[in-house]
Amino acid sequence: MLLESFLPLLPTSVAETWIFVGAGLSIILLVYAVFIEKEHRQDLVRLVGTGGLLIYALYIQNLVFTIAMGALAVASLVEFIEIMMGIHKHSPEDLQRYKTFVRTKHLEKNKNTN
Repeated sequence: MLLESFLPLLPTSVAETWIFVGAGLSIILLVYAVFIEKEHRQDLVRLVGTGGLLIYALYIQNLVFTIAMGALAVASLVEFIEIMMGIHKHSPEDLQRYKTFVRTKHLEKNKNTN
């Protein structure tokens, strides 16, 4: 069969087709969430992506995948709620420390390669 190596069990109904399409779109959303700058939008996109993959994990009855997607969805939801309530903030000192850490590691790496 044409796609048997990628999808060993091809969907046989419209509902199964939508589950596979939703899983594919959810994968794209999770990848896209990495590149979003605004943290609250990143959490929302990650929440939608993990929600779709959670539905897929429940459909294929994979316990480990279900727990992983459920935990990631809950973590994204909690962080989004913290941001909206004003609890989750980054101080200017934290941001400066992150920038310094990244620059220091980058400089150390360049010194070691030369």
